[in-house]
Amino acid sequence: MILVLSISLVLAYFIGSVPFAYVYGKYFRKIDIRQHGSGNVGATNVLRVFGKKAGIVVLLLDILKGYLPVMIAMHFVSPLPVLSEGFAEALPVLVGIFAILGHTFTVFLSFKGGKGVATSAGVFLALSPLTIACALLIFTIVVLITKYVSLGSMVAAVFLVITHLMIFLRSDSANPYIFYFAILLSLFIIYKHKSNITRLIKGTENKIKFDK
Repeated sequence: MILVLSISLVLAYFIGSVPFAYVYGKYFRKIDIRQHGSGNVGATNVLRVFGKKAGIVVLLLDILKGYLPVMIAMHFVSPLPVLSEGFAEALPVLVGIFAILGHTFTVFLSFKGGKGVATSAGVFLALSPLTIACALLIFTIVVLITKYVSLGSMVAAVFLVITHLMIFLRSDSANPYIFYFAILLSLFIIYKHKSNITRLIKGTENKIKFDK
């Protein structure tokens, strides 16, 4: 059981660690994305620096980094008979955590990565598609109104906790690990946006330009 856990978490971390924003900039545009725009290794900065098409490609790949490891854990690893019921229930959540940690602390860039929003969305797309769809709707509304991606990300993270709390209180069969994970993830995303919060308060935060 320990071997299965170790292999699953290591693979999830390395999949999450692939810095697609950096790879795109370095090998297709010959520049280091960390030295342009906000300096963040994420889809929003790729959109800001390289345009819409590049931003969408990197966004989808970052989502896939979270989605793929969790789906593998849910459908191929958790059903293994060597795993206890409680462990099998917790494993996809642990895999999701390590995929997000891989993105935010990637081994390929000296443990400095993105903020983890897109990869987190991929994780919850696998764990709880309905709640992430609701969070995505809230994110879209906030960004369309304010043009602040950072604010939309933080509001969506908080809303994700609220929706899971409603599910957790109303259903006896709800996976408690997903609920606790949603709380920790929300706090983590807000922490990773601490510099954005400072700029939002000062009124200096960058706005997204939809025409780009």
